Amino acid sequence: MKQIVYHGIQDIRLEEKEVPTPGDGEVVVKNHVTLTCGTDAKMYMRGYRYDPPHLIGHEAAGVVYAVGKGVGNFKIGDRVVAHNTAPCHKCYYCKKGQHSMCVDLPSNLGSYAEYQLIPKNIVEETMFKLPDDMSYKQAALMEPLACAVYGTSQIPIEFGDTVVVNGCGPIGLMFIRLSYLRGARVIACDIQKNRLKIAEKLGAQELIEITPELDQVEAVINLTEDKRGVDFAIEAAGLPSVWEVSFNMVRPGGTVLCFGGTKKDTTVTFDCTRFHYEQITVKSVFHTTPIHVKAAFELLKMKAINEEDFVQNEYTIEETEKAIIEHAQGKVIKNCIIYPS
Repeated sequence: MKQIVYHGIQDIRLEEKEVPTPGDGEVVVKNHVTLTCGTDAKMYMRGYRYDPPHLIGHEAAGVVYAVGKGVGNFKIGDRVVAHNTAPCHKCYYCKKGQHSMCVDLPSNLGSYAEYQLIPKNIVEETMFKLPDDMSYKQAALMEPLACAVYGTSQIPIEFGDTVVVNGCGPIGLMFIRLSYLRGARVIACDIQKNRLKIAEKLGAQELIEITPELDQVEAVINLTEDKRGVDFAIEAAGLPSVWEVSFNMVRPGGTVLCFGGTKKDTTVTFDCTRFHYEQITVKSVFHTTPIHVKAAFELLKMKAINEEDFVQNEYTIEETEKAIIEHAQGKVIKNCIIYPS
């Protein structure tokens, strides 16, 4: 089979591998689609947490090709989507209910491939059969949506609150949609007009196009009542400067949610006087949990978001590098790798 392997910054290679054989409790999926992701783009452009060579890709959907011994809830031919992790439920963090911090998250990274081995934990907990009316592209949005669902669940957005989302990439757009569905007035900030247009469609009431001349903080604060700042600022860009900008937008008693992962060894600076005396909450979130994966899948079935707003161009696996570069340049929200049936 064909599979993309990450060998270093701006070095991904198409390699021939053996089609995996499932062990006990495992499933092999024949992928129909793989979506590009911001993590893939960051890994390609600047490196990431993993040492090369390493598999890449974690948003895919397809058909069950083979099942291992003991698999009772899936059969060959089932249309499925699998999340990229499931917690062990045994470590200290799992026992504390902090499943995204699990020290033994089995991973099915490697979705830029014709076939993919899905580990037992994932098969049992975060893999789902697709309803007949759900496309593979729609299903493959489950992983990023699950992250946004988890992030949104960690901040108490109420009806009538004002939320700013800084960064309208895939995750940022999902935060916009979820904040809107929770009854918030949403302000969307981005440098790309095409992203702001989709943000408006998904529920953003105010749009701010970021330019070098613009004071982004002032522009956001001016849109709030009495210019007091927003109730919640969501950072979805993965840049320290945007973490700091988000902090400066919230009102006294407000909350900053830092979602985007930054480059290794970077730091941020906050005004300690504001932080303390204005009781500002700064919260980070990483990844997601099984209950939020399930919620994301239900939201996809409800068409809370739709593939047409997130997935643009189609490519073959041989064109994966082009698809990722186009994503990294912000020309699309996501691209899609299509595999022969």
